[in-house]
Amino acid sequence: MERTLVLLKPDCVQRRLMGEIISRFEAKGLNIVGMKMMHVTPDLAKQHYAEHVEKPFYPSLESFITSAPIVALAIDGIEVIRVMRDLLGATNGCNAAPGTIRGDFSNSRQMNLVHASDGPEAAARELHLYFGTGDLCDFDHVTEEFMRAADE
Repeated sequence: MERTLVLLKPDCVQRRLMGEIISRFEAKGLNIVGMKMMHVTPDLAKQHYAEHVEKPFYPSLESFITSAPIVALAIDGIEVIRVMRDLLGATNGCNAAPGTIRGDFSNSRQMNLVHASDGPEAAARELHLYFGTGDLCDFDHVTEEFMRAADE
């Protein structure tokens, strides 16, 4: 079992696609163990996107991510980091395959609805930025035995 961070970005919230996108995660059998709506502050944006702060596009990225509320999700699942990125599709919605979230709902590189951690180290770092001690709810899902074989 792996855990990852997913952010429903301001365009997702403003376009009222939160429920549609969360339902895709649940239909896939992924487990939401933390969720909160919040505003990303400029300081949090700088921490989250630390590797991009000095790049020329960073000011517009910060302006976008702080422009409206986001929904932060902590999600568990088998190979959840890869599975989530497959569900989302290519970063640029114009290049994302139909059937993926970005392929179905986005036609932009920046306004691509959702952020997902790109690896285990990033997931751990990013989860810590958005969720504190006691914010996550680990529990046994009664549907687990119907989602995959016991030996998977």
